[in-house]
Amino acid sequence: MKQQVSLWSRGQSSRTGLWFQGAQAATPTLAERLVSMAADALDSWFHTFREIDDILVVHVDLTPHEEREAHAFSWLDAQERARWRRFRYDRPKREFALCRAALRSILCCRLGCGNERLAFGASEHGKPFALVDGIAAPVSFNVSHSGKHGLVALAPQGRLGVDVEERVTRLDLDGISEVVFGSDEQADFASARESEKPRLFFTLWTLKEALIKALGTGFSLDPSRFEVPQAIRRGARKGMFRFPHIPDVEWRLENLGNADFAAAIAYEPDQALIRGESEGAR
Repeated sequence: MKQQVSLWSRGQSSRTGLWFQGAQAATPTLAERLVSMAADALDSWFHTFREIDDILVVHVDLTPHEEREAHAFSWLDAQERARWRRFRYDRPKREFALCRAALRSILCCRLGCGNERLAFGASEHGKPFALVDGIAAPVSFNVSHSGKHGLVALAPQGRLGVDVEERVTRLDLDGISEVVFGSDEQADFASARESEKPRLFFTLWTLKEALIKALGTGFSLDPSRFEVPQAIRRGARKGMFRFPHIPDVEWRLENLGNADFAAAIAYEPDQALIRGESEGAR
């Protein structure tokens, strides 16, 4: 992490003062605290990946590393350790421990609490939320992992979803696309060159899964019932989106993919920020 860390040391969010309360009250700043924490190489498996409005996206390195994994395990509470033990294979154990420990570390810094005070609850559809001393914390987050990469997204409020996928070409992408894509998405995918299909498939899939995760209803929502906006399908990195069955709620959608993996984030934007952007564009 070291020099790559920049976890919102810039002051109070427009969304809620509580979001920055722990960071503002502390000296040194949150970023400095995390850099200090990362002086130990064992803590260097996660770092800032993107900052979007007042949302932070952190990348988690999931490559095998015995010492890091042991250190991450020490962050887990009793229930999480029991869950870790139920995984039969090393890879899911590693993914869970490294991502959950990174999430715990960031949340503790963000909320100004000790790890022993932090716990997690779950919504009706299984989406987790943070608790401090048993009280719901003023923070929204989402986690995703695939292969050697994990992403943790955090926001002061509002729903959000993040997804990351390594581009695995051995999958039957044509067959899967017929199940998860809408008619226009299927047409775009079918007309793409074979060499372009893996990138297009995983771009569309991560965008759709980020939206589903943000909505928080799990896969009770058929991904073929909605489509990624055409501008994003044609190469735009970000745009706005509304679910056909929930037209009153607007989401921001952004392609976060790079050469190493496909990734996307979807979130409810701060309406004050949208108004400011609209006024600035006049």
